[in-house]
Amino acid sequence: MIRLAIAEDHQSLIDGIQLLLEYEDDISIVGTANDGEALLEIVEKKRPTVVLTDIRMPKLDGIEATKRIKKSNQNIKVLAFSMFDQTDAIQQMLAAGATGYILKNSSLTEVLKAIRTVAKGDTYFDAHINTNALTSENTTKTKGLLTKRQIEILELIGLGKTSREIADELFIGVHTVDTHRKNMARILGLQGKGELMRYALEKKYKF
Repeated sequence: MIRLAIAEDHQSLIDGIQLLLEYEDDISIVGTANDGEALLEIVEKKRPTVVLTDIRMPKLDGIEATKRIKKSNQNIKVLAFSMFDQTDAIQQMLAAGATGYILKNSSLTEVLKAIRTVAKGDTYFDAHINTNALTSENTTKTKGLLTKRQIEILELIGLGKTSREIADELFIGVHTVDTHRKNMARILGLQGKGELMRYALEKKYKF
């Protein structure tokens, strides 16, 4: 069960998301907040699995709230929910510890998809966000774009291991490895079967 906390200063948006999730068996809303301080109280008391948070909020913004959430509990996944698609805003949320970023003009069904994706430990970016710009400005920021598991897989790809060998080494399914490969290629803006290996070798990933 995904335990979801929502922080958004526009109550109408919260109400819309609550209506969307009302009949979803795998998601339970454990609390909502209209400012960053109230969000931290919910996180401390309810221990959600995923936090969906706006960036610009009263009392405490989403960036600082994310930093504090991740400092107290690394296992909580934070999904940014914002009207801002500027690279700087996205990078600040990623640096704070967010594992996904979705725009407010997205459909509610995409919001639902994003929540489920980050809950599994994968990153999720709105389709309208240029992830190439995020990686091209500074390749060291890639660490913030990829999950810990994806970084592990990328390192093993750089060693020339197949999906089967990676799956055996990390005790996960081959399908899971292949899914991570596709997600990493999308996040890094790569195309072609051998591009991930070439990327890993060129960047010489040592995290």
